[in-house]
Amino acid sequence: MQLHTDMAHTLAFIERHGYALLFFWVLAEQGAIPLPSIPLLLAAGALMRTGRLSFFLAIACCSMAALLGDAIWFELGKRRGRQILGLLCRVSLEPDSCVRQTENAFLKYGMRSLLISKFVPGLNSVAAPLAGASGISYGRFALYDIAGAWLWSGSCFAIGYLFSPQLETIAGYLSRLGGNALLVIAASFTLWIGWKFFQRRRFLKQLEIARITPAELRDRLDSGQDLFIVDLRSSLSDDSVLIRGAVRMSVEDLKARAGEIPRDREIVLFCS
Repeated sequence: MQLHTDMAHTLAFIERHGYALLFFWVLAEQGAIPLPSIPLLLAAGALMRTGRLSFFLAIACCSMAALLGDAIWFELGKRRGRQILGLLCRVSLEPDSCVRQTENAFLKYGMRSLLISKFVPGLNSVAAPLAGASGISYGRFALYDIAGAWLWSGSCFAIGYLFSPQLETIAGYLSRLGGNALLVIAASFTLWIGWKFFQRRRFLKQLEIARITPAELRDRLDSGQDLFIVDLRSSLSDDSVLIRGAVRMSVEDLKARAGEIPRDREIVLFCS
């Protein structure tokens, strides 16, 4: 009885504040505040099964919130380009790969990447400013962004609708743990953050050993050293200055074009 009562209280709260809660929660997440929306969307889907929330009103709230948040990042990306991308990626757990992975996805799939961006945390953070930096029109961006929001929120609602009995059971287990449930969740999240941070620091430490600065590279070129330079910068990079004698290729092409890279001299990989 307790299980169903606790779940009923939770769902009643979501039902009472449903549409406003969905709007502001999704808006906060799209504003780069770490508030995952998926648990709320799943609960909303469970309420739709009993007819206490409207699917179309809920998906409209999520889409409007997502578009409002993304439109701000789109405009910032359009005006500030990689400065905004760098800012977002500095607060990521994997800043050295964040921009590169997103640029590669955007270059490969174009605007279609916005259809799946909200399913991928790293991509979701920088897809909108990257779209703005690419120079596309706002109307085209808004069309794809809304479609992506519909796909994302609609999928979560559908899962919550289909698995509402299982969600009720899980909520009941957590309610029986009481305050201990919050401690378990907080501890698990803290351990995950700590592990990712450790991986990041270890990677950066290894990378620093083999890193040279642009000034050092210039001095070595000026001194006549025979270096083979591979320019890995994306074509979306703000820095369009070509490096003397460099061969330009993408990270994905490195393996396929390995035969073009000589083994008899020092190799320098240049990236932004």
